[in-house]
Amino acid sequence: MTRPIFGWVAPEHRRPIGATASGQATVGEPGTARIAVDLLGGDHAPAVVVDGALRACQADPALHLLLVGPLEAADELLAALTPSDRLRISTLPIAPGDPVESWVESGVRSAVLAVAQGGADAVLSAGNTGATVTSAALGLGRRPGVRRPPLAAVLPTKAGRLVLLDVGSSVDPDEETVVMHARLGSAYASVVHGITQPRVGLLSIGTERGKGDRLRRALPPLLTDLDLPGGGRYVGLVEGNDVVTGGIADVVVTDGFTGNVLLKGLETAYAAIGPPRHLNPPPRAALLLGVEGTVVVCHGAASGPDLAAGIAFAAQLHRQAAVAAMAEMIETQRGAHE
Repeated sequence: MTRPIFGWVAPEHRRPIGATASGQATVGEPGTARIAVDLLGGDHAPAVVVDGALRACQADPALHLLLVGPLEAADELLAALTPSDRLRISTLPIAPGDPVESWVESGVRSAVLAVAQGGADAVLSAGNTGATVTSAALGLGRRPGVRRPPLAAVLPTKAGRLVLLDVGSSVDPDEETVVMHARLGSAYASVVHGITQPRVGLLSIGTERGKGDRLRRALPPLLTDLDLPGGGRYVGLVEGNDVVTGGIADVVVTDGFTGNVLLKGLETAYAAIGPPRHLNPPPRAALLLGVEGTVVVCHGAASGPDLAAGIAFAAQLHRQAAVAAMAEMIETQRGAHE
């Protein structure tokens, strides 16, 4: 089934893809997850994205995919599926444009628009982070109080798993932004990982008072008495080794520059020597927090298995209604303090 690209439409004029004449959107069956996959995102797109989508589709019979990109790439995936599985695939074609960058970025914009219009439940992209964040913020909208949506990744640790944010969205945040990210990270750990009273730490170069740059010196007084969602609490400054052990904090907040450097360094180390043996590694994908929808971002160098895991992660989040639950938790807390 093919659908034309609709273009960027103002929210007040949007009509869901597949909507009835009355404007009511079509929705999936209970238990299904409809993921809009950006075929153009990634260093080796679209071939590696097609590989990941095929793996994900074969692993999850309740998964439905909306492939956004060139039709010839989508046809490769359709040809590899059984006739019954092909019924779970739809396409949103994009014609090449000029310049090439605009064409590539139109993939994630159109995938986000599909969610905004009700044609999909979540977005998966391995494309340009800036384009993805901007598309999501404009196309889906930001939650109240969120100025700069952060990317949150999950890392395996000696103690379990740890939420690290931001890992690349806001490279130079101010104090207010990091405080909001602490709220979002605490809600994430509580809703998605089921952690009671998440421990939230601030990444720095030492744990002594006054350590770090201007931002790290200014934040502790703002975080110390902060009432965090899910009963979370600020536990102070943490260092890079604390991220690996996971014994001090369940959530670590930092700026997107430092977070991205740390994430890539740890992932490369784990790829070379392996993560802690007792724990299955989490998907190499980050969730964009603070927007009105589920947007999962993979590395540009992601492999087919990485992308398949990212699609499965997006489906899991949708089935958990995780984004809505996090938003409700934060709004409830906000209302209690007003």
